[in-house]
Amino acid sequence: MAIEETTRQRVNDLFPTEPIGRLIAPIQRFLRVETTSGIILIVATVVALLWANFGGAIYSYVWNLNVGFTLGSWQVYHSLHWWVNDALMTLFFLVVGLEVKGEIVHGELRDIKAASLPIIAALGGMLFPAGVYLLLSPVGADRGWGIPMATDIAFVVGCMVLLGKRVPRGLHVMILTLAIADDIGSIVVIALGYSRGIQWPALIIALLLLVLIRICFRVGIRSLVVHGVLGIMIWYAFVISGIHAALAGVALGLLTPAKPWVCEGKLDGLALKIGNFLSGGPNLKHEEKFELCSILQKTSKESFSLQERMLHKMHPWVSYVIMPLFAIANAGVLVELNSFSLVTLSVASGLILGKPIGIFVFSFLAIKCGIARRPTGVSWSVLFGGGMLAGIGFTMSLFVSELAFGGAPHLLSAAKIGILSGSLVAAVLGMAFIRFSTRKKESAPENESTVAEEDK
Repeated sequence: MAIEETTRQRVNDLFPTEPIGRLIAPIQRFLRVETTSGIILIVATVVALLWANFGGAIYSYVWNLNVGFTLGSWQVYHSLHWWVNDALMTLFFLVVGLEVKGEIVHGELRDIKAASLPIIAALGGMLFPAGVYLLLSPVGADRGWGIPMATDIAFVVGCMVLLGKRVPRGLHVMILTLAIADDIGSIVVIALGYSRGIQWPALIIALLLLVLIRICFRVGIRSLVVHGVLGIMIWYAFVISGIHAALAGVALGLLTPAKPWVCEGKLDGLALKIGNFLSGGPNLKHEEKFELCSILQKTSKESFSLQERMLHKMHPWVSYVIMPLFAIANAGVLVELNSFSLVTLSVASGLILGKPIGIFVFSFLAIKCGIARRPTGVSWSVLFGGGMLAGIGFTMSLFVSELAFGGAPHLLSAAKIGILSGSLVAAVLGMAFIRFSTRKKESAPENESTVAEEDK
């Protein structure tokens, strides 16, 4: 972290200091803090709840307002709520797809043996919450089984950062990988359980366009404008097909190349050659300097894969704009006594009980059967605490609740209250459990023999 700050300071020293720079510097520092996205989501949720409960008529009017455009005889008009959930959230799922692609090529999911524990744990963390929900849910509400299955990465990361060194590195990596596997599972759930009747011609067009965009990547067409236009066409084809447009974002993310165009080491040699010219070498004409700097700019950009570049550019927009907008549009539920029902209890129980039990049981079985290995420094109690934190299911759970109960307002309100209350309880209990579990370790650190004995 110190090296990163030093490098950033050296880069900043290259540019003149402007008044606007001094103004936005504190904001930039705030946005670089790991807990920031979670804080903004909490603020957005509170705003939505206050708005819905003290200005419910205006809240409903704003999000049901029809917005769209007309192009000749072609008209596209939907509610503002639809544009957030079905259009902007496609970008959220694009980022999810990009993160999964990065993990498959370079990260934890590259080695299936190393990733086996979080993947198996994620499976348990999806099946058990769904089972708890179906066990407790009232008749006619079984469609909500997918609501408590997902883990919200932003909030979980925020909680682990607040716990600091109490969270072992092994648990941090495991929970992040588990959350990514959760996202993949949730995408499958959306595709299989919450898609409308399939319009095959539109779906075939979408698939053909995905093949075309893959061919473009293969032949070296790297223009983001070209891929952006194709991406919009793919998104619209998915919308018409009846399969949720979220899958368009995931598919595009998974198809994005994760290897750089310029090989490692080539940029260093080029930068050294240009540096020699620009610092004391023979005088160059303006056109020659421009050409050299243009080559350096292009090669430096292409030294990162398209997947990394897109993820780097889109992540702030998704974290600080799209997800807060989604929270404001979806977390606004009128909290009344008649809003609480068995659906509320079913969703909350799935997150609070189903998640940690499913993750722990599947992890225990995988480790004892020799399929996976417990992360270094992670005791069984800390592992269970991590499972409790995984019960924070905010963003994806709200998304699935809209798909499950969009046509039943009373069930939707009950489900949202269950998500908010269950996620809050899971966060508090998880942080408290990990804090309590690591307190003894701080006062009397475990020696290697103790850890080895515990592994048995």
